Amino acid sequence: MIPLKIIIDLEPNLFKVGPFLITWHGVFAVLGILAGARLGLWLLGKDGIDVSRGADGVAWMVVVGLIGARLLYVWENFKLFSGQLGRIFLITEGGISQWGGLFGAMVGAYIWARRNAYSYWKIIDAGGAATMIGLAIGRVGDVINGEHHGTPTTLPWGVEYVNADTLGQPGLVVHPEVAYEMVLTLAILGALLPFHQRLKARLPAGVLGLIYLGLYGAGRFFLSYLRTDPAVFVGLRQAQLASLLMVVIAVVAVPVLIRRARAARPPAPEPAETF
Repeated sequence: MIPLKIIIDLEPNLFKVGPFLITWHGVFAVLGILAGARLGLWLLGKDGIDVSRGADGVAWMVVVGLIGARLLYVWENFKLFSGQLGRIFLITEGGISQWGGLFGAMVGAYIWARRNAYSYWKIIDAGGAATMIGLAIGRVGDVINGEHHGTPTTLPWGVEYVNADTLGQPGLVVHPEVAYEMVLTLAILGALLPFHQRLKARLPAGVLGLIYLGLYGAGRFFLSYLRTDPAVFVGLRQAQLASLLMVVIAVVAVPVLIRRARAARPPAPEPAETF
């Protein structure tokens, strides 16, 4: 008996528009992108970046992010596409990787920064917070459709998916793993966003954004043990390898950025001699 069991009986698919299937997953993914873009551009504006071309930046990050999300999914599930490579381009059938999307968005941000002579690291600072709110909202769709559900649980809480079209496992009470991820992202956002501007004033550009992303990567690494995804390398899942990569990037880049900032500071003037 699990006293806090939540039964989810929601149809994951909403309707079709021509060949396109509109799902709760897609709706909340779009809402997450919009919320992340709004917060990110607001923070960039407070950091002195001209956001009049912000739509261009969002477009670069979304397009390159989608490419990265699809490529990582195809790499992880290449057997599904073997012999029918044309299906790689049928993104409307579903199949994207969140980490592929995040890394792709970082590449898109770099392209935008280079094209407009913006500070890439300031974009990363704003993007760290934007990523947290975007992921929190986007994961609502996963909770509804049962995608990325967790392993069976005997804890006092869990979720059971019963809809015939669910991507969950009907009849099993499982960990609400994506809900745990929502809590993780909101906790990071709640801990850092109220102090974002103060931390920005004290830290070199890029450090705060990497703290957001590094903390998320560390938390996501451990939460992924509750997933049912297959291991792909040394017993680790794809999401865990990507999470480790994000943590390594943060751990390596943060000290480098701090050292660069210190080296760029003008030396303090020597005290005037007194006679």
